[in-house]
Amino acid sequence: MTNKNVIIAGSGGIGSAAGLILGNASEFSGNILFLDRFEAVAKATSELVDSNTPSKVTTSYQSVDMSQPESLNAIAQDSDIIMDCLPGKFAPALATIAREHKCHYINLTEYVKETEEVMQIAQDADTGFVLQAGLAPGFINILAMRLFNDFCTNYNVEKVEDIKMKVGALSEHVEPPHYYAFTWSPIGVATEYIKDAYAVRDYNLVTIPSLSQREEYVIDGDRYEDNFTSGGAADLPEALAGRVKNLDYKTLRYIGHYDWVAEQVEQLSGKDNLIDALEDHMLREIPRVENDKVVVYASVTGLDSDGTKRSLNKAYTVYPSQVGGIMLRAIQTTTAGPMCQIALMLLKGDYAGPVLQSKIDPETFLDGEIVAGIYGKY
Repeated sequence: MTNKNVIIAGSGGIGSAAGLILGNASEFSGNILFLDRFEAVAKATSELVDSNTPSKVTTSYQSVDMSQPESLNAIAQDSDIIMDCLPGKFAPALATIAREHKCHYINLTEYVKETEEVMQIAQDADTGFVLQAGLAPGFINILAMRLFNDFCTNYNVEKVEDIKMKVGALSEHVEPPHYYAFTWSPIGVATEYIKDAYAVRDYNLVTIPSLSQREEYVIDGDRYEDNFTSGGAADLPEALAGRVKNLDYKTLRYIGHYDWVAEQVEQLSGKDNLIDALEDHMLREIPRVENDKVVVYASVTGLDSDGTKRSLNKAYTVYPSQVGGIMLRAIQTTTAGPMCQIALMLLKGDYAGPVLQSKIDPETFLDGEIVAGIYGKY
């Protein structure tokens, strides 16, 4: 791959992790430009990445006011890709800049309205626009697609009974009564607990209330509970409706957490804005910690061509690890890593127009240097 010019918009924890991971990938060489509304943050991230990546990678930085996205026009002229690590509300503006300057675009947001806007912006584009390319949505959906494809190939079928996707961003230790700790930004946790989840039931796309079905699972020998939450299913309910009888995404937590959440939701149910009220309450009651792990589980179950019930499943538990000499949290590597792997795929020219998770080649993605290095071999 010849030298590439990469923009990373947002120089916080995920942006800096993306720079370190991409900069240390053997396939990448070129310049990484870090943007942030705070120049000091962009400068610090640029210097951190520059000091912890090979000489074939250079970095630069600039402060940008995203309330005036037109200021990006001059910056994006010679860029090959924009990696959007900003809040989802800025996605349409950044995607428009990418479209105008014929560069690739990739983001992490779960925001539905903004995702739909970017899909429209990217129609018939010559470059690729990959959306929701983090952990969940992102990695978990591509993993599920790999299992689904393998199941259909191995057992000579076109349909399956169940696809289950589960992810938990957890601390290593928890205490009662909430059995939880914030290991990263708490923004969005309350939202996913309140908004409806998309799923498939009896081959049809449906919405299911979040927190409406709790189950216990044993993964890698440890016990967890799960429950419906919004956002993590990406486009798989639409993409696989008709080929899978039941499909859903749930968030993993330590046992006892969802009992506590249900009690808080009931007590706060009269509030004007339940999401904000729950978030404020959780911020007061739940501590933030530095130690973390990420647990990922996906399974596909169905009948083979002879009518025998079969199941394929895959689980990963990821802990903090060093990248370029810098220790990154598990949530940083598991979120930024998939984004960087897809960025390399985009820079090779593999995709054009709007791309959601069901359209990413799962074998190339999961076997890629970055993803396999973080999650382990498939």
